[in-house]
Amino acid sequence: MSELRASVGVIGGSGLYELDNLKVLGEVTPETPFGEPSDAIVVGEVEGHAVAFLPRHGRGHRILPTEVNSRANIAALKSIGVEKIVSFSAVGSLKEELPPLDFVIPSQIIDRTRSRPSTFFGNGVVGHVAFADPFSAPLSNLLFDKAKELGLRIHRDETIVCMEGPLFSTRAESHLYRSWGAGLINMSALPEAKLAREAELTYALVCMVTDYDCWREEDDDVDIQMVIDNLNKNAAHAKQLLASVIGDVVAMPSDPACADAAKFAILTDKALLPPETLDRMRFLLPRYFGD
Repeated sequence: MSELRASVGVIGGSGLYELDNLKVLGEVTPETPFGEPSDAIVVGEVEGHAVAFLPRHGRGHRILPTEVNSRANIAALKSIGVEKIVSFSAVGSLKEELPPLDFVIPSQIIDRTRSRPSTFFGNGVVGHVAFADPFSAPLSNLLFDKAKELGLRIHRDETIVCMEGPLFSTRAESHLYRSWGAGLINMSALPEAKLAREAELTYALVCMVTDYDCWREEDDDVDIQMVIDNLNKNAAHAKQLLASVIGDVVAMPSDPACADAAKFAILTDKALLPPETLDRMRFLLPRYFGD
């Protein structure tokens, strides 16, 4: 077990690879039964509070959304004491009223991924965790209220579509998602949010709008240079929000809807688990699979 511990984890998405105001205490790369995380986890202090920071795509942005080992990322963060995660992600907007450079706290998600391990269960253990409300309401509310206090342009209660990528949407897909009532689209929110729930972590997502996808035909279609330019502009506001809210996140209790998510979800008799599967589940959920 690492000596470096933190109860709050921050997952940085595209454009957010480091925290300027983080007093670094050290780095750790926990070994997990699910492989290695995207990069070393930097443990430090923000405004005197311990934080574990992990860049989702690795430093230097070298990991495709499909290639991110979200199981290892979530398991590694939990193994060093993380109970609450604030995750940041770049997104495209599917609504006129959600312009580039605004922030959004989503409350729902639609899964359009297809090539990613999306559960800790399997290989001899069956579990079905409720996911009706995929993001922690108390943590989401806290982030939204703090952003409003800071004067950031922020919206809430939108639905995000998570697509496979790495190509951006076709125009037909973009219009389809708009017809569903979705407001945002990205490539990274899943399976991360699902795995955080299975691991009983309080999790919320902060979305940083970079573009209008390709449905808004009077604009140029989304391209990576447009995304990068807006990411860099959003990063400063993301760091400002984190510095202001981190003490409140540390102080808030874990969301019971998340912290007990797997309590009644596991159906398999522990005595029947293959040894390797039992070891994996003990690592992730020791209170249900311990001796």
